[in-house]
Amino acid sequence: MKTIKLKKVITVSVLMVLLSGSLIIFRSSSNDDFKLVKNLEIYYTLFRELNHWYVDETDPEKLVEASIEGMLEETDPYTTYIPESDEENFKFMTTGEYGGIGALIRRNGDYAIIADPYRDFPADKNGFIAGDTIIAIDGKSMKNLAINKISENLKGKPGTPVVIQLKRYGTPEVIEKAVIREKITVPNVPYYGMLDDEIAYIRLSNFTTDAGKEVKSAFLELGKNHDLRGVILDLRNNPGGLLIEAVEVSNIFIQSGQEIVSTRGRVKQWDYEYTTRFPATDTEIPLAVLVNRASASASEIVAGAVQDLDRGIIIGERTYGKGLVQTTRNLVYNSKLKLTTAKYYIPSGRCIQALDYTHRNEDGSVGTIPDSLISEFTTKNGRKVFDGGGIIPDITSRNDDYSQFTISLFAQNILFDYATIFSIRNDSIPDPDQFKIDDSIYDDFKNYVKSRDFSYTTRSEDSLEELIKIAKREKYFELSKDEFEALQKKLAHNNEKDLDNFRPEISNLLKQEIISRYYYQSGRIRSSIDGDKDILKAIEILNNTDQYLTTLSPDPLMASVVPDQ
Repeated sequence: MKTIKLKKVITVSVLMVLLSGSLIIFRSSSNDDFKLVKNLEIYYTLFRELNHWYVDETDPEKLVEASIEGMLEETDPYTTYIPESDEENFKFMTTGEYGGIGALIRRNGDYAIIADPYRDFPADKNGFIAGDTIIAIDGKSMKNLAINKISENLKGKPGTPVVIQLKRYGTPEVIEKAVIREKITVPNVPYYGMLDDEIAYIRLSNFTTDAGKEVKSAFLELGKNHDLRGVILDLRNNPGGLLIEAVEVSNIFIQSGQEIVSTRGRVKQWDYEYTTRFPATDTEIPLAVLVNRASASASEIVAGAVQDLDRGIIIGERTYGKGLVQTTRNLVYNSKLKLTTAKYYIPSGRCIQALDYTHRNEDGSVGTIPDSLISEFTTKNGRKVFDGGGIIPDITSRNDDYSQFTISLFAQNILFDYATIFSIRNDSIPDPDQFKIDDSIYDDFKNYVKSRDFSYTTRSEDSLEELIKIAKREKYFELSKDEFEALQKKLAHNNEKDLDNFRPEISNLLKQEIISRYYYQSGRIRSSIDGDKDILKAIEILNNTDQYLTTLSPDPLMASVVPDQ
């Protein structure tokens, strides 16, 4: 082991000497070149001394990777180093493809569990079900192993075998499955369908390869047997992906030859205009694009282009505000650098990038921006739109946040585990449109919660506990002891009451979890549509031609008003 590490040290040292030597030639050309060479030499000598004299044995590879990460922290959150070990994850992010068994996994105690097997892929075809605990892979125990390491063990070249040992609820013996890995392609469009006889719905979850083709195919299929009077394109929680796919998706609804986005950077070779290349599939059917705080990058290009060109209305929350273009550069030893090379601008001239990406709100959304820093732009029809970060929707809509009680049920896998038990006990359920969490199911769930000895604390309780600690430390607690105790009683929660008080939202999540066991991800999405406020608002406007057209028309009374942030 020491020999291997020594070789790494020698390799790094030689590289640093060669690098610094090649740069010495330019010392006299500019002060910046001298500073660069000087600091590289300092780095090399520091690294050499640290590795040689430090009290404990060091790992040169970890030291160098840590220094790389530290350096990149001085740039922006999206400029990252990709070591060879992360190559598969990088390919998956750009193509949506990987070699594996086709299942999402998540942590549950000491092990990982199958969270969501993909329909008709190896895990599904070999009888894996959600809730199965992964005990071992190829004879290697997975106990207490990090999720990413377990994922690495499951992935591999398509066609190669992997032996997985599972533990299943209600089955005492360990189940062993010999699985042949396949090329797994995760669809960009996990669900599409008709919400009624005239309104089509398409959920786009990513912008990996062929996103445009998938959306177009869904749109054409929905229009075959229906006289569409409206289309809802759902980009909520879509983190983005390939810029060219954003152009392709936009091209479905926007005529050819129209600029969708342009990129501008310090190096002129990255300046480019991306225009639609093909005749649009449809430019007339009313379009509503749904966005939220987690809609980012390519999602914002599509939403921004639709808004700037007045092709449709944007409904939801202000988007994430990620308008930086990343380019991948190959490095030695199969590693890569994904670095920001430009910013992108949508047709009105706005830059989507948040003005301050280092100080966001707690949920990651764009923070408050002073009016003095916000610039005004106009859409094709002359409507006023604004920059400062993200896309501000034409119509603000937001589904209610879940209570801390419900979030805790989800985070502690109570909802997930109950759905596992339910699916094992019940061979089938009605279609997603028909299945409901009735009183008998909910009462059974309440009893299950009691059996799990579930407990949690609210933010109010946590904050009060912290205040009491401070008061005691500052000798004020005794003076207000009665008031503190009274407040503790008022804020104290009760599981039984909370299960009743928050039944609607708990039932909604529980229904989605149970449906996914029988109808996979598409069933989960279909069940989540019921009662969705953003979707209901979109249907309302698409069914009201006057309101739709009014939203897309310039309003002189609003010309000097900056929308709420």
